[in-house]
Amino acid sequence: MSAPPVTPDGRYIVVRGRLWRRADPGLTEAARARAVAALMTARRAVRVAKAAERAGDPGAFEALRAARAAVQGAKEALGERGPVWWDDGAPDETRRLARNTRYATWFAGLAGAEEG
Repeated sequence: MSAPPVTPDGRYIVVRGRLWRRADPGLTEAARARAVAALMTARRAVRVAKAAERAGDPGAFEALRAARAAVQGAKEALGERGPVWWDDGAPDETRRLARNTRYATWFAGLAGAEEG
């Protein structure tokens, strides 16, 4: 599997035509590693809570809520959610279709290059 395309300014990756914010490149390696470890732990907690919910565990709802909050916190620590990590005033275009953003021309050229 190849890596997804990265916008020319390095702010987003494109997955199935949609923009997703990348991690803050200004993070230290240690901070990034801590946030990634927290994210993986939180994602495992979501999986466990969903299984508990399917099994009818009465505490599963709160466990799932806490696990999802932990995922959000880790994503914010990475810079993938929450306030943007760039400081030029450009808006956050996460989740938008690349063809409907300021990256449309770049994305169209990319799509054309992949077809040829």
